[in-house]
Amino acid sequence: MFRRLFQKKAPAPLAGAPAVRRLKTYSAQSGYVYQYFYEGHRRLAQPTPGAFEFVFRISADRKTWADLSVLVDESAIQAWEQAHARELSGTERYAIAKIALFQAFDERPAPAAMREAVRVRNADIEGIVETLGL
Repeated sequence: MFRRLFQKKAPAPLAGAPAVRRLKTYSAQSGYVYQYFYEGHRRLAQPTPGAFEFVFRISADRKTWADLSVLVDESAIQAWEQAHARELSGTERYAIAKIALFQAFDERPAPAAMREAVRVRNADIEGIVETLGL
């Protein structure tokens, strides 16, 4: 009985993963060249309720790989949608997560700093959407 109380729930499975993963490359302003795969997305219930998680598998040396989550607050998406009187499509949400990933590649000083999830909040959405031209 106690075991069930203290067990962590497994996260929901990822959705939206491409049938064939494509290795992509990004040359960051930090000087590192990152390779990444898109693994999929899911709506989070824990530890950040009301967020969408986009998971990327990344490497800076092609030897060591790690998963990196880009967390997009659902409240940030809803605020943008209300302010602009239109909904963002799934593809547009993915584009927001991908631009946030690129910004993290550019801003974080080294691959070791890429272990922490990237969080996209209200203030970030407007700038990213403007960059995308939506």
